[in-house]
Amino acid sequence: MDLGFPAIAIAVIIVVIYLLSSIKILAEYERGVIFRLGRLLGTAKGPGVILVFTPIDRMVRISLRQEALEVPPQDIITRDNVTLKVNAVIFLRVIDPNKAVVEVSNYAYQTSQFAQTTLRSVLGEQELDELLAHRDKINLRLQSILDTHTAPWGVKVANVEVKQVDMPESMLRAMAKQAEAEREKRSKIIHAEGEFSAAQRLVDAAHLLSSEPASIQLRYLQTLTEIGVEKNTTVVFPVPIDFFSGMQNLLAAGKAAATPAKT
Repeated sequence: MDLGFPAIAIAVIIVVIYLLSSIKILAEYERGVIFRLGRLLGTAKGPGVILVFTPIDRMVRISLRQEALEVPPQDIITRDNVTLKVNAVIFLRVIDPNKAVVEVSNYAYQTSQFAQTTLRSVLGEQELDELLAHRDKINLRLQSILDTHTAPWGVKVANVEVKQVDMPESMLRAMAKQAEAEREKRSKIIHAEGEFSAAQRLVDAAHLLSSEPASIQLRYLQTLTEIGVEKNTTVVFPVPIDFFSGMQNLLAAGKAAATPAKT
């Protein structure tokens, strides 16, 4: 009788310790996938306090938070035969913990491998200018392809971003020359447009001044006033252009009259 009580007490203590060790606490962002005798239970447990009866039960913790997965730099040959080194970053999260544990051994590693092959194949179909100018469309296409692959695992690819594009030095120099040529072209076009506008305005002004002969003389006087503002010793007398044209007409008439006389 005396030996039975200590045995019962020890058994009770062992049971209490076992129950206490079976208590698991899961955070708000965690779920527990339970395998009972090797079989998956219906739904993932958590968050909060759950019971895991070891060794009958085995629990795998899965985080539901979004994760950032960096894709290592990949050697890419674009459609126009330019060699690049491109890396990317993937943002993903688990939406079905049971599938993320049962359907794939390591969903992060599997997604990384799919991302590397997809990055090479998609960027290999693009030209360099398209890759640099339409990166948003390329990101959406990568995200769509990866999401199709990861959906059976219960993983959602939220976004894919091409992080960095490294180009050879020769290509960088060629692009710098191209940019310089484009800027020089725009500069010449703008200068030519300015010259054209100025010439058009001068033509309009000449037509307007020719309608009133006195306006030319007034313009000359205004110019003289502007010159006289400065302190200088130069005196300018504006002479109408019509005066010289009249003299030229008289000289031409004199030559025409003298020519028949000589003959």
